[in-house]
Order: sequence, then C-alpha cells, then structure tokens
Amino acid sequence: MADKLQFILVSPERELLNEEVDEVIAPGVEGDFGVLPGHTPFLTALRVGELVYKKDGQEEYVAIDRGFLEVSDNKVTVLAESAELGREINLEEAIRRKLEAEKELESVRKEDEIKFRKVEAQLQRELLRIAVAEKYKK
Repeated sequence: MADKLQFILVSPERELLNEEVDEVIAPGVEGDFGVLPGHTPFLTALRVGELVYKKDGQEEYVAIDRGFLEVSDNKVTVLAESAELGREINLEEAIRRKLEAEKELESVRKEDEIKFRKVEAQLQRELLRIAVAEKYKK
C-alpha cells in the first residue's frame, strides 16, 4: 500500500494543486469524508465547504464552491466549480464582500425570492472564504 496520495485540484481558471499528500478531507454533499492512501475508488459530488489536505504533518485549507471528487489508484482528483487556496485568500477583501452581500441580502429579502437565494449563496461563499483565510492569520 502506498504512503501518499496524488492530489490534483482543478478549477475552470487553473490547476491549483498537483502534489503528493497524506490525506484529503472533503465536503461531500452527504457530509464530510476523508481519503487515505489505499482508499476504495469512488466518485462523489461536493458541496460548498472547506477542503483540508494534510502533507508532511501540516494541514492546508481550500474554499470549494461545489464540484466533483474522484478517487482512483491512490489519486484524488477534484474538479471544482471554483476553488481558492486558503493561503491566497485576501481576508480583508472577503470581509468587505461579505458585508456587501449581507446588505444586499437584507434589501432583496422581501423583493425577489430568486435573487434572495443567489445573494444568500454568495454570502455563504464569503463566510467560507473568511473562515478558511482566518486559519492562515497568526
């Protein structure tokens, strides 16, 4: 059994990661799950959430906005609708955008249910970005 997993993370914009890791913990649509070397092959959908990967005893964090994860032959491939490495998220910008989304959410709450749901989803993504980016503030 291999000691490492090959972890590939791709968004429409770019390949974010392609490296050997010890473990991947992902936000599945039915709950969070972990993948270790030797894991059974499978394919699943991902929800908006925090993905964690462990490499050489250190945890790294990624904000994921839905996608798919496949495990096959000690390789984990994530195709995300969007993804941001926690260490690359600008915390101040994420907070500013969260505040804007909260204001817009309040203003459209009673006006337009579809727009409300879109803004609510944007707020959820910004809260996730903040939570992930804060892990890199010391």
